Amino acid sequence: MHCDQIVCLEGDTDLKFLLGGGELLKLRSSSWMKARFYKLQEDCRTMWHESKTCTKSKQTFSIEDISAVRAGRQSEGLRKYTDELLEGRCFSIIFKGRRKDLDLIASSDEEAKQWVTSLEKIMSNLNNLNCQQKTQHWIFNCLRKADKNCDSQLSLEELKDFLHQINIELDDLYAEDLFRQCDKSKSGYLSEEEIKTFYNLLTRRQEIDEIYAEYAKTTGFMSAENLLDFLIKEQKEEATLADANRLIDQYERDDKAKEKQLMTKDGFLMYLQMFEGLVLNPTHKAVHQDMNQPLNHYFISSSHNTYLMEDQLTGPSSTKAYIRALVKGCRCVELDCWDGSDEEPVIYHGHTLTSKILFRDAIKTIKDYAFKTSDYPVILSLENHCSVEQQKVMAKHMSSILGSALITTPLEDQMPTEFPSPEALKGRFLVKCKRLNKLEVYFTREAAAVNDDTLTEEEDEEEDEEQQKKCKKLKIAKELSDMVIYCKSVPFNGFQDAKDNLAFYEMASVKEGKAIQLAEESANCYIRHNVDKLSRIYPAGLRTDSSNFNPVPLWNAGCQIVALNVQTPCPNMDLNQGRFLVNGKTGYILKPAYMRDQMSEFDPITLTRGPWLQHKTLHIMIISAQQLPKVNQKKTSVVDALVKVEIHGVPADTAEKETVHIVDNGFNPMWNENFQFDVHVPALALVRFVVEDYNYAFDNELIGQFTLPFTSLQLGYRHVPLFKDGEPLSSARLFVHIMIMDA
Repeated sequence: MHCDQIVCLEGDTDLKFLLGGGELLKLRSSSWMKARFYKLQEDCRTMWHESKTCTKSKQTFSIEDISAVRAGRQSEGLRKYTDELLEGRCFSIIFKGRRKDLDLIASSDEEAKQWVTSLEKIMSNLNNLNCQQKTQHWIFNCLRKADKNCDSQLSLEELKDFLHQINIELDDLYAEDLFRQCDKSKSGYLSEEEIKTFYNLLTRRQEIDEIYAEYAKTTGFMSAENLLDFLIKEQKEEATLADANRLIDQYERDDKAKEKQLMTKDGFLMYLQMFEGLVLNPTHKAVHQDMNQPLNHYFISSSHNTYLMEDQLTGPSSTKAYIRALVKGCRCVELDCWDGSDEEPVIYHGHTLTSKILFRDAIKTIKDYAFKTSDYPVILSLENHCSVEQQKVMAKHMSSILGSALITTPLEDQMPTEFPSPEALKGRFLVKCKRLNKLEVYFTREAAAVNDDTLTEEEDEEEDEEQQKKCKKLKIAKELSDMVIYCKSVPFNGFQDAKDNLAFYEMASVKEGKAIQLAEESANCYIRHNVDKLSRIYPAGLRTDSSNFNPVPLWNAGCQIVALNVQTPCPNMDLNQGRFLVNGKTGYILKPAYMRDQMSEFDPITLTRGPWLQHKTLHIMIISAQQLPKVNQKKTSVVDALVKVEIHGVPADTAEKETVHIVDNGFNPMWNENFQFDVHVPALALVRFVVEDYNYAFDNELIGQFTLPFTSLQLGYRHVPLFKDGEPLSSARLFVHIMIMDA
């Protein structure tokens, strides 16, 4: 079993280039630039590098840990420490999570292009492997590591080592029995063909065998009619015979079976592991909601302190943080602006030791990455602490860099009474900041120029409480003020005050504690407030570790911009990603109709009768899991897996249930446990599948999770992909059965 056959690149020149490797200059600072030799290992998924002067210093990283490869001087380090003449020789490897990126310099423009092209090809190829190929590739890699003497054979001891690597703890007698079954030659070693026999025994899915046998009524195979029967009865799909034939054509690998329009067991498993067989409704992965409603009728994916990579006291600020947030689909990003040297505004967490980045560089990065994931509008939430002069510089940079994409006048010919839609604002930027006057000045015949550059505010959002108590005059540059069209920042003085005195475009930012109190005590008032206004909620200042609050109660109250610290993986961030997983990952999710009605009586706390009450009973059977990774990387450590299912929504729906733990098996544990949940408001409910490594003495450790909207669940037998820290776990998944019934 060769790696290049697995990734379908046998003989490819780019693969050969990476396997051969080459020397690159690694850059860290103006005084640290050293030669390193990089090459792809034979498993075709691991990059190896060593120091030229110290051959003992050898390190590796996985291709699957790479988020992107960027040609040119795009990183802060390369822009700061290299000359423009080196543009074509530079490239950066951007990693997922918090691993430091690599800034590299090749010996020529052509060599740099070759590295970028080759790495992107191998990344794309690995990402496009189907689930079965990923399993084969992973097992091959573990087999290669277990084959200590590299003779392409496995001894009994090497087999035991391999089983540990793939997360199985077997009794010695059982392992020896399995070895004897496969050792047909009685040589005491497993040859390549015998390893294949062992692989087939290992990867057999008993639960799939049973389902397949029930429907394979045509000479031991599934005909298109048999498959259609399965799709209708088990998967509850409105399928046709044409759909069944399409699935056979798409997923059956046996040409003889395909000619007869039959599906083998392998083809059936392939279908169940691909997107049609996953728990997430595939039609919800694309834009499927009405995008022509006013902007405030949507939940909007939002980031707090977007510039931070880590904590809020000493952590680094970076343009990479904006890239990460935007690529994840965030549509509201925060820029904390302060006066910098050389008349250039900077962004950092004020009065702390966090590092600084130029406002100009942040805007350039936002422009470059704003619409990579979503075409829909981005809100630039400015927390402005700058002098008037540097505010003018901010306005100049936004105007020159963002150009016509920046909204600087209302879209309408007359004074609007509501927000434009996300569709009308596609590809555009909106500035959220304070403004010197009302929007109505654009539509008055004698709109006198505003000369006063001061504004009296009772509080400056996100300032500490002592500063908020002082009524102060905040100076605002007219050039910046004029860029604030649909998102004028104002203080929140209660729902009645907002109703009586605020225009639709005047919005408040409210700290989490106050907002949660309002959501609990005056939920219906909050919902009605948000029918024609925007609300932004941000984390408390005490969260110096960049932790996150639970966004669900705020969504239940109709709050659109619930800003979280996207740099911090945690269960609450999982909920946020689950909320915005659907609708094409646009970052905009249309609120239910009863949260867009000014006369709505909906209250998530009291749950009086109304159209929101659509009581459902959710039945989930946790059947099995496959290829769960180790949490503890010690050689002798094996996962004791358990599964939790959580419902997050209105208080009446919030629930959690868990399976027993399966001892010493992370490779293919099986539970067959049934859970039942009552869900009263399905439109607001999220379902979270959590897999943990059981620990009797301490807290269980997270292996992986997957969160999705209740309304996006597919019924029947489904695989659940698993994620950790926002990134997919290759090959790891759950197998479940789902039913939803009217209560």
